Amino acid sequence: MKTSLHLFRRTKELEQKIDSFFDKISEAAVIYRLAVRVYLKEGLNEDFQERLDRVNALESDADKLRREIEQQLYSNTLIPDSRGDVLGLIETADQLLSQFEGSLWAFTIEQPDIPEEFRDGYKKLTGMVVKAVDELGLGARAFFRSPHDVPAYNHKVMLYEKEADIISTNLKKAIFASDLELARKLHLREFVEQIDGVADMAEDVADRLAIYAIKRLV
Repeated sequence: MKTSLHLFRRTKELEQKIDSFFDKISEAAVIYRLAVRVYLKEGLNEDFQERLDRVNALESDADKLRREIEQQLYSNTLIPDSRGDVLGLIETADQLLSQFEGSLWAFTIEQPDIPEEFRDGYKKLTGMVVKAVDELGLGARAFFRSPHDVPAYNHKVMLYEKEADIISTNLKKAIFASDLELARKLHLREFVEQIDGVADMAEDVADRLAIYAIKRLV
């Protein structure tokens, strides 16, 4: 009889908390994309601020869930063989929320003046970054129920991260080929790299997830 790879046969509550945690990341990714689109179209306004507030709230909720998951794993002596990997995955994935939040705060504080000719590039980059995060979330959920499916999701994370790099590079080339002042070019480049950094972080988490999944399958 085939051994079940489902990690949480003994506790539905813990499984629900982990699902909720990754729900927060998925929701934050959607709101982040919408917030950047609002900024590109209308600049800093109430709609942007409302989305920033929602990402802030999601980050706080996810932090609370992370602490609850950690406490439950240790206090109930659950899944001792995989406990460290689960906590490592949760902690590294939580950094994505911080990245979303920090990026939106940077838009709020620095208010970059993005020329019309570059806005489509920023929009495409943000969309590609969010796709990478979405696939990472699916892979992370698979880790707990069907770890053999993780490589397929991780492969898509890598593909979207590479596409994000291509868009990022082309956008920076276009910025520096323009007639803008150097200081403004550097400012625009900084925000390209901030957005692209989310995809880079998703790839880093996927790399760790791949190792965790292999350990569960051997």
